[in-house]
Amino acid sequence: MEMTQTNEYFISRQNDFESSARSYPRKFPFALKKAKGSWVEDVEGNRYLDFLCGAGTLALGHNDDEVAAAMIELIESDAPLHTLDLTTPVKDRFVDTVISILPEEMRSHVKIQFCSPSGTDATDAAIKLCKTATGRGTVIAFSGGYHGMGHGALALTGNHNAKAKVQNLMPGVQFMPYPYSYRCPFGLGGDAGTAACEAYFERMLKDPESGVTKPAVVIIEPIQGEGGVIPAPASFLRTVRRVTKELGIPLIVDEIQCGTGRSGDFFAFQESGIIPDVILMSKAIGGSQPMSIVVYSKDLDKWTAGAHAGTFRGNQLAMAAGTVVMRRVSSPAFLSEVRAKGEYLKAEMEKLKGEVSIIGDVRGRGLMLGIEFVDPNGSKDIMGNPEPSGEIAAAVQHACFENHLVMEKGGRNGSVMRCLCALNVTMEEIDTMIGIFSDAVRKINAGYAR
Repeated sequence: MEMTQTNEYFISRQNDFESSARSYPRKFPFALKKAKGSWVEDVEGNRYLDFLCGAGTLALGHNDDEVAAAMIELIESDAPLHTLDLTTPVKDRFVDTVISILPEEMRSHVKIQFCSPSGTDATDAAIKLCKTATGRGTVIAFSGGYHGMGHGALALTGNHNAKAKVQNLMPGVQFMPYPYSYRCPFGLGGDAGTAACEAYFERMLKDPESGVTKPAVVIIEPIQGEGGVIPAPASFLRTVRRVTKELGIPLIVDEIQCGTGRSGDFFAFQESGIIPDVILMSKAIGGSQPMSIVVYSKDLDKWTAGAHAGTFRGNQLAMAAGTVVMRRVSSPAFLSEVRAKGEYLKAEMEKLKGEVSIIGDVRGRGLMLGIEFVDPNGSKDIMGNPEPSGEIAAAVQHACFENHLVMEKGGRNGSVMRCLCALNVTMEEIDTMIGIFSDAVRKINAGYAR
């Protein structure tokens, strides 16, 4: 093997020339050469089961045949690939598909803003839209939320590490508690904790002495992703929607990671039956290619020409590929399989939790699952649960990688291992993941007494 075809060679070059902000190569020190379905292969010929899949971007895995064929056909047709916000037949089909998968109540009353490629830009665009439409300036977000790394979106994100060294982010952001039963912000947990979050949210917005003025918008993830895979209870989402509706406050649901079928519904908010004013979509919506859009009520369409723009908002490859993904993933049969696979995987993780002392909680919906690791010998939180352990989660992650399974962490202190696999992952591949992951957990758990 030539020296230039080793992982060490490429990782060393990356270390020399790429920004210190890079993150994934520090955990996964390999150089990828090939990828297909749920598997990736490095330059040395080692194959890995990919349960990260572009942080949930690859809904149908790597290089899906139908997705690839749609892009190849577009390229070979000499159709324009870069169009700013000019229209094309490809774009028209994409828009028609987006509208067709919306809840019926929304389909005749929405507009779509095409943004620059990342979800961060969709967040910023939506905040600008709602501020413009309402004439107000403040924003309510939720603790544990993640809405992007841009200067505006970062202000709405809960994680302190990402924000601590970046001063003077967008002002006027008020954080509210988000239901997190295992580590309830009110020390209650369960239905009581959810009810407390609901009452707090409503009272803070309706109390004339709360100090919280009427915001331009409320933004929420129906399932927090980077915050640790925490699903919002349906009753909480319904309360947030009812209160914002009563007060005339637009509601943004961030479906960038939890949407496009990952929860077992096409949109994660659908389980609660709410109808939001704004939906943020990115990641999987582009069929593996960069794409982000804002879908919003026509009532908010107070923008003038050029009020929000972006050079790469006309990515035709993403529109062609994304149309294939939306059509396949929105199928009831496909979504039913996502739910069934997710229930199986979650049940297996619950069994593992019962065997070891370092797993504190297993949660999620569909194929968006989180396994929270704790130090059983450490201190306890206000709920009486062991504190989260990023150190243990990192050790499990490393052991998984050594055995050719790629998974990412998130949550408080990086303590939550997350499942973001392809939605068409096979049962055999799920069983392979369970085997590798369980062996890694048991190995690390051996160093801790129950």
